[in-house]
Parts: sequence; structure tokens; C-alpha cells
Amino acid sequence: MNITEKIKNNKKYITDIITLSIPLIAGNIGQILIGATDVFIAAKHATDTLAAISIANSIIFCILVIGLGLMSAISIVLSNYRGNRKPTKKFLISSINYALVLAVIFCLITLLMVPLIDRLGFEQQLVPMIKEYIFICSFSLFGMYIYQCLKEFLLAHEIVNFPNLILIIGLVLNAVLAYSLVFGFGPVPALGVVGLALAALIVRTFMGVVLFIYTFRFIRFENLFDTGYIKQLLKIGSPIGAAMLLEFLGFNLITILVGKEAGILAATHNIAVTITSTAYMIPMSVSAAIAIKVGYYNGAKIFSEIKKYSISGTLMSVLFMWVFGLFLFFFPDKIFGIFTSESRMLQLGVPIMHIAALYLMFDGFQVCLSGILKGLKMTKVASLCLISGYWLFGLPFGFVLAYHYHMSLIGFWIGLAVSFLFLSVIFLSIVAKKFAKLRVEFSG
Repeated sequence: MNITEKIKNNKKYITDIITLSIPLIAGNIGQILIGATDVFIAAKHATDTLAAISIANSIIFCILVIGLGLMSAISIVLSNYRGNRKPTKKFLISSINYALVLAVIFCLITLLMVPLIDRLGFEQQLVPMIKEYIFICSFSLFGMYIYQCLKEFLLAHEIVNFPNLILIIGLVLNAVLAYSLVFGFGPVPALGVVGLALAALIVRTFMGVVLFIYTFRFIRFENLFDTGYIKQLLKIGSPIGAAMLLEFLGFNLITILVGKEAGILAATHNIAVTITSTAYMIPMSVSAAIAIKVGYYNGAKIFSEIKKYSISGTLMSVLFMWVFGLFLFFFPDKIFGIFTSESRMLQLGVPIMHIAALYLMFDGFQVCLSGILKGLKMTKVASLCLISGYWLFGLPFGFVLAYHYHMSLIGFWIGLAVSFLFLSVIFLSIVAKKFAKLRVEFSG
């Protein structure tokens, strides 16, 4: 049976996945576009500005992503509860308090990084800008974590439109604030890197506060920290947080390593990651939708629905990434040129676009298989696979190419391509074995 026939036979499931995915796609692309806006504005301001925020965000996100991973368990746990017909809204207050505790912890860790920047060997003119950006952005974790926590809670109940409306407003607000604060506007002085950091702080706080006001009606002020529920979040979320840390650390370690060679390499890598991450938001959103549907029917113990939603969503993602890969392969200079017209950066960026074009389909495949495992609450297995893919295969291979064979940034990107190929193979074998067990278990 070819792909076209499979799509026809799974029309209902594709429609359901699309219905749930579209708001998630809008939201995730909105998140990326906020970052892309910062990259675009920083690139227009100065190459050093772009290099500084590239390095600073690499450090910040390696810290805050652990908390995001820990909170991603909220939608997984509650969707399984819903499938089992268990009450869920009573856990909202515990989720909020959980997010606040995480925000305090990771804000302090981020602040502790500031005095260490002087010792990491970056170009001297970048150091003050990196430190200023990290210091200000560390306080934005409170708004970011509250927003993400409430978004995950609403996602478990398949309420996705309002969080994304807030995100769209945040995107527009960030563009206006970032441009005004970086270049100056009327009485507002030009603040450069500080302006970008202040814009991030204001926008993230705004998003968290507005979503809190929206969900306030659901809050029940009893059992403020349900220990059983929190233990479930930590059990499911810890492997995700560890895997997200190591995944982000992989990408951002590349930024830091090449940034020590030259700021322009870090800036080029950041633009390339922004482009590929924008495409990645589609399968990542579909993966989240698959996880919710699989989680629900895993709780309800209906294997046929688990299988059909899994296949439908995965086919959609692979097809999209294949099409996007064709665009990257044939028009790399035009796509990369959206962010910069500097000839040296284009010369460095175009080969990376070609490499990305070749691996995107595998990236879309592996993230959907990972979503299936998350819906089945197999987060530890999924996380161990991700860690192995990046740290045992992709990054060591990329490191050898970069420094032993003197391929620098291109070598690292070839290593990333290898990791996605490995992940596709290993995830497929695990999902196939799990489905064979579930078919027997749920039929009995």
C-alpha cells in the first residue's frame, strides 16, 4: 500500500490530528518567530549583536529547557487521566505551584552563569553583551514557565486556541518592543542587546500573566501541592527534561564551540538553526497531538485507535519535511538570505542548508515516533534514545569531522544528520515491539 492509499484510509484520523495540530503549529511557529525576530533585528543591528545573543541564548536555553521538559509531563499525565475518566482540573493549582518552584530554581542557576562568562574564552567585545543579556533574561523564566505550564494543562484538555492567540499577540508585541528598544524610537534611547533582553522579559511576563487570568476560573484552592501528582510529573518529566537538556546542549554546544573560533560562525549557526527549527515546529506539533491522542486511548486501552493516530500523524510529518527539504535544497541562498546579505555568512550557510535538506525527513519521522512513546508514558526509553543519538553518534562524529578533518561548522551539521538517521531506526524498532505487545495486552 503506497502513501496515497494510506492517507485515504486514515482520513478521519488525519483530520483529527490536523484539527488538534493546527493551533499547536501556530503556537510553536509563533515561539520560533519570536526568536527569529530577535535574530533578524540583531543581524540588522550588528554582527557582534547577533553573535552575542546567539551565545547567550545557547547558555540560557540549556538551563531553562530542563524546566520545560519537566512541565511537558503535565499534558501527558492529564491526558492519560482523562482517558481513564479521572478528574483533572483539580490539579491546576498544583501545576502552577510546580512551575513557580521550577522558575525559582532555574532563574538562580541562570544568574550564577553570569560571572562565569569572563572565563569561557569568548571574543572580548562580546563578553559584556552576553552577560547583560543573560542577567535580564533570567527573570523572564517566571512568565515563560507559568505560560508553558498553563499551556500544557489546557493542551491535555484539547484547549489550544486561546494560548496561541496570546502567543500571536506576544509575537507582535515582541517585534515592536525589540525594534524600538534596540534602535531607539522617539524618547526611547537605542539600547542594543539590552533592548532585546528587556523585550523578552516584558513579552514573556505578559504572556504568563494573561494566560493565568484566563485559567483562574478553573483553579480550586485546595490541595495546593498534590504530592502523588507531582511525583507522576517528575517520573514522566525527568527523562524528557534530561533529553531536552542534552538535545539543546548538543545544538548549543556547537554554537559555543564555533563561537570561540569566530563570532560569525556562531551567528551563521544560529540562523541555520532558526530556519530548520521553523520547519521542525510542524512535526513537533503533530508529535504533541499524537502524544495526546495516544495518551487518551492508552488510558482507554483501545489499541486500534493508538495505531491509526500514530500512522496518520507520522505520514503527515514525513511528507511535510520532504517537501520543505526540497525547498532548502534548491533555494538555499534565497532562504538563508532572508536573515542576512553578508557574503561570508551566505558562503558558510548555503552548504549547511544542503545538509539540512537531506536529513529533515528523518527528523520529522523520529520526532513523531518519540511522540508515540511519550503518549504511552515511555518517556525514559524515548529520552535514552535521544541521548544516545546525539551524544554517542551525532556529536562525536561531528566533532571528529570539525576538528580532525578541519570541516568546522559543516562537520558538526553532518554529525547532526547522522544522529537523526540513527534515531529514526531505533525509535521505529521500539515502537514496533511496543505495538506488538499492546495488540495482545489490550485485546485480552
